[in-house]
Amino acid sequence: MIVFAVLPLVFTFLKACTGAVLPQYPPLPPFIALEEHFTIAEIAVQNTATPPWIVQKLLDLDGLRLEEMDQGRVTKQFLSIGAATVNLSQSQDANNVLAAAINKHPSRFGGWATIPISDPAAAADELTRSVKKLRFVGALINNHDQGKFYDNATYWPFFARAQELNVPIYLHPANPAKEWASRFQGNYPQSIASSLGLSGWDWHQEVGFHILRLFNSGFFDEFPRIKIIIGHMGEMLTFQLDRVIDIGETKRGWPARQRDLRSVWNSNIWITTSGMFSLAPFACLLRQMPVDRILYSVDWPYSNNTQGLEFMEKVRRSGLVTEEQFQGIAYMNAQSVLQVQV
Repeated sequence: MIVFAVLPLVFTFLKACTGAVLPQYPPLPPFIALEEHFTIAEIAVQNTATPPWIVQKLLDLDGLRLEEMDQGRVTKQFLSIGAATVNLSQSQDANNVLAAAINKHPSRFGGWATIPISDPAAAADELTRSVKKLRFVGALINNHDQGKFYDNATYWPFFARAQELNVPIYLHPANPAKEWASRFQGNYPQSIASSLGLSGWDWHQEVGFHILRLFNSGFFDEFPRIKIIIGHMGEMLTFQLDRVIDIGETKRGWPARQRDLRSVWNSNIWITTSGMFSLAPFACLLRQMPVDRILYSVDWPYSNNTQGLEFMEKVRRSGLVTEEQFQGIAYMNAQSVLQVQV
């Protein structure tokens, strides 16, 4: 924070000493944040490990949330319930609560539908209600359904509905299935095992792996217009993508698809920056993903909006993107894929 505070003085000193023309930036653009979370009381009780101060923020759909959005210059949050297993009644309750909050603050909030993915037919119908009646932009769903993945065609009626409605599905990390617990155990405390099974490692790589499962199942042949968003700068897949393509499609002879993995990646996938605030993974992301498919996100309240703002200011000064590309990442790319205006 101190470094950012003194940067203007440093620039002024350098200009005076050298006569250099330092870069001039226009005012910061609007920021649209896509992976921002909330909850309702009946769902919050599922995860007793969530700290009370996080739960308080998740439940807040007014003053505290708006105050922190303003601190981070977030113009609009698209809200979702993340990493929860819900039935149809709970989904409808959550969606109705969110719709009321959006109606109260239409310029500040938008919505992702909460979906009972274990019942694909009901999930498809709740998606339709959420999009057509509540004006949500799509749905955010768990990366797996209690250990089952969506390469299983049982779930495909839901994705068929998403393609029909022309709305994106945000594939979000989920808590590990109970039968996976032993994978994370080792010669260290249980707290470490829990961390490795969650945001410390596993739930990110599971999302990247899931994209590969979907591709190899023919999912993207079945749904050539589906829009899938993943977070955290690509859930590790950006780093591995070239090797995956080389090993899988070139050397191991994956079955031919209507489009290869790179074509699907460039046509059906969007990636947010959620919860990742350093330039190294961002530089990798820029090398692997068309820049008009990169979207800003914070992952509030698990990450904070001020940290996100500082990251975006760092991106702007880094020289990695042009000003036009920066504006796209900040809000214009989101406007395009979500079909909204701020």
